[in-house]
Amino acid sequence: MPLPSDEHIGARVQIARNAAGLTQVELAGFLGRSESWVANVESGRQPLDRYSVITAIAERCDVDVVWLLGQPYRLQRGEGGLAHAHVPALRTGLRRAGLILSGHPGLTPQGGPVDLEGLRARVQKANTARQAANLPAVATILPSLVEDLNSAVLTANGVEREEALRLLADAARTARMCLNQIGYPDLAWVAAEVAAGAATQLGDPVVKAAVAWDRCGALLHQASLRETVAVAEAALRDLEPLASARQPDDVAVSLRGALHLRCSIALARGAGSKEDAWARIDAALEDANRLGPQWYDLERHTVFGRGTVAVHAAEAGVEVDQPDAGLKKVPAVHISEVPSKERRTHYAIDEARALHRMGKHSSAVVKLREAATAAPYYVHADPMSRALVSSLAKTGVPSQASMLSGLIRSMELVS
Repeated sequence: MPLPSDEHIGARVQIARNAAGLTQVELAGFLGRSESWVANVESGRQPLDRYSVITAIAERCDVDVVWLLGQPYRLQRGEGGLAHAHVPALRTGLRRAGLILSGHPGLTPQGGPVDLEGLRARVQKANTARQAANLPAVATILPSLVEDLNSAVLTANGVEREEALRLLADAARTARMCLNQIGYPDLAWVAAEVAAGAATQLGDPVVKAAVAWDRCGALLHQASLRETVAVAEAALRDLEPLASARQPDDVAVSLRGALHLRCSIALARGAGSKEDAWARIDAALEDANRLGPQWYDLERHTVFGRGTVAVHAAEAGVEVDQPDAGLKKVPAVHISEVPSKERRTHYAIDEARALHRMGKHSSAVVKLREAATAAPYYVHADPMSRALVSSLAKTGVPSQASMLSGLIRSMELVS
């Protein structure tokens, strides 16, 4: 049976609109839509499947976009609840990390001596789980890892403390991604700020730029689009001497391209024009071409490369309502060669969204099902994949009815 009326996004749009003192006609006028379109959204007959539209509604009604999306989704099947179970402990560790990095007096290590080599291996294990799109595994690893890194920062000196700070920044960045994806954007921002605090103490411009990239990721999930562009632009200015030198630093060029991609998504979702969004995709593609077809930056988490430009182009195309252009933007690229299941899964979701908007509903179901089979929890917890399934269910896809029904059950979109 359908979800109760107070659980779908349309019901929350109606609550937000009424709280803002707006009529359906007024909200429709702001969005460039009809009154009947707003009425269909609020009744649940018209799904909302683009961040650009959801963000505009949240902005006009002055509500949090995460509340509007109904996150977090506490899925019960499989490992659905496992990631959420570790959030309280991770919150505690990140809070202590923030206090430690700010120089708060009186803090003591929570455990005994720590082995930096062992910590390095655990950070890598968390990164591997991240790129494998295994969110429950990431959430399981992080709480004790962050707390042990806190102890290392408190007790180590000199070069060893610098290494502990680098590892803490790395772990906090992994936490940011995981928390964003499972629906805790406020805590994801705390993780991004912990990474920024560690980067500030290190004073390394490359680490600072990488952390800025994560800050942008946290801001995008909170629909802080103008702030996303501002943070990226500041980091781009700092990187420019390294990226544009006579002998450019490859890592700096890679981070410059990754930051352009963050801007492209913010612009596509409403911070600028579609032309601005495509211009940033083009700038990123230029940097990816400079680095060559085999370049992918796993060490800095961005996985920047030509395939990752294609991932972002697919999302931008959906958000600016040019889905076909997004899928074709990067020629001769093979997404299967991107060395990150997380990035490949993100592309599959947006490819499915693009196919749906192009009227290829059967192909959209097949593509999303393939992605969910490869990375179930990542797909099931993604707001836009859930919106896509709701939209496909309302459209009706008789040729893929069984497959679509399986997605609906797995995402727990029925009760």
